[in-house]
Amino acid sequence: MMTSTQARSLGWAVVLGACLAAVVVLSFKVHAVRSEVLLAERQLIALQRETLLLETEFETRASQRQLAEWNAVEFGYAAPRAGQFLDGERQLASLGEVRGPDAPAPIRLASAEGSEAAATDAQAPMRSPVSGEKVTLASAVSEKDAGAVFADAFGDFLIEASPIRPARAETPARGGKAAIKGTGE
Repeated sequence: MMTSTQARSLGWAVVLGACLAAVVVLSFKVHAVRSEVLLAERQLIALQRETLLLETEFETRASQRQLAEWNAVEFGYAAPRAGQFLDGERQLASLGEVRGPDAPAPIRLASAEGSEAAATDAQAPMRSPVSGEKVTLASAVSEKDAGAVFADAFGDFLIEASPIRPARAETPARGGKAAIKGTGE
């Protein structure tokens, strides 16, 4: 038979075993929940990356659409057709023409020659590569004029460079009156 001391010891051993089993079961559950949380975090990071990728793709396609619209309206570029490609070097060489007697010599090296060349270059007006119109350079005789000249030149530049073309918009005249075409004045 068992004495009361042995029964108590056996009771404490059973309680200790039950507590140990509960700790092991709880640690497995905690580990399982922690694994689920880590998996959810990984999925969240993957979804954030996918969202960023899709946003980038959307912005890229939107800018492609905008570029295509600008191309159709402003620049008039077209994709090359099959007939525009050359078959080889011989066909490329056949496109070359002999220079005429009045043709200028090809530019081999850019260099500044002297004050005479600079004077003739200064007299030739600069032209816009897009529209071909004369470009006004910002230069002023006095410091007071510098701001006005720069503002006029920058305004003209912004109007020319803008993808949105207002109907016959012009910069205001220097006399204080706005010069607008088509108003019947």
